[in-house]
Amino acid sequence: MSEPVRGWRRSGLLWWPLGLGALLLDQASKELIRHQLQLHESIYLLPVFNIVHARNYGAAWSFLDVPGGWQRWLFTLFALAVAGGLLLALRRAGGLVHRPQNAGLMLIVSGALGNAVDRLRHGYVVDFIQVHWHSAYFPAFNVADSCITVGAGLILLEALLEWRRERHSTGGHGG
Repeated sequence: MSEPVRGWRRSGLLWWPLGLGALLLDQASKELIRHQLQLHESIYLLPVFNIVHARNYGAAWSFLDVPGGWQRWLFTLFALAVAGGLLLALRRAGGLVHRPQNAGLMLIVSGALGNAVDRLRHGYVVDFIQVHWHSAYFPAFNVADSCITVGAGLILLEALLEWRRERHSTGGHGG
């Protein structure tokens, strides 16, 4: 195992402005929705996309979506633990290597914190992005959820790039 990198400027914490910007965008967009739309009010934007004011008391895809339940605290603690663990991992990571991975980890941190802030402030997460196809509606989501998804995609991209680099450096052609 490599020696931890000293100082945030040389670590994956170098990506903190991305995380802070994503967190601020998440919180600002949720406040805008809370103040401009009534609960369940929807604005049609495109044939496959609406803006809607929704509340999610549960987790992803409204799993355990019950107001006032124990899951509020469980999901809040889980999000804070994940964010803390990822920040420790970023502190140990090199800031200028594995850029997609570090950016992805920071986006996941910001997404986890954004939804945790909602749970602590309101007891639920504000969702507002609604994608649908005809009468089939995907559960509403928000900027924090998008950060988590994009972050996971960047980590997978880094893994694919690393696999390709290793494969080409060894001359391997197997699958």
